[in-house]
Amino acid sequence: MNTESSIVIRAPKERIFAVTSDLSLWPELLPHYRYIDYLQRGDDRHIVRMAASRDGIPISWVSEQIIDRDRLEIHFVHLKAFTKGMKVVWTFEEKPEGTFVRIVHILKFRIPALAPIADPIIGGFFIDNIANKTLRAFKSHLEATV
Repeated sequence: MNTESSIVIRAPKERIFAVTSDLSLWPELLPHYRYIDYLQRGDDRHIVRMAASRDGIPISWVSEQIIDRDRLEIHFVHLKAFTKGMKVVWTFEEKPEGTFVRIVHILKFRIPALAPIADPIIGGFFIDNIANKTLRAFKSHLEATV
């Protein structure tokens, strides 16, 4: 499974990176996020339990977050649940119309035979929905506070 969500945000790349990489802000800025619990905290590496809602359906997962300040990228690896092993990368690219923010999710299903069933449920129904809501909420917040 490989999904990609993207949006253009009219704000400086460094500001977008600073806000989106700070997971403690997510439940405040993203209405569909229920909570973020830090299980381990470091300077640029955290283990977190993340919980969101997909139109009333609660979901949660544990991820490692790695903040790459040199490349201005945010990396996640899901450590538990159905998405264990999924890699997520946030990138930020300056364009004339604003900053192009991209989220890529890559998951190799542990049981390949279930991929045709799991892909549209995990990728389409959950990941695409939540990632796009996340990007739209960040856009709304960041463009309103420029």
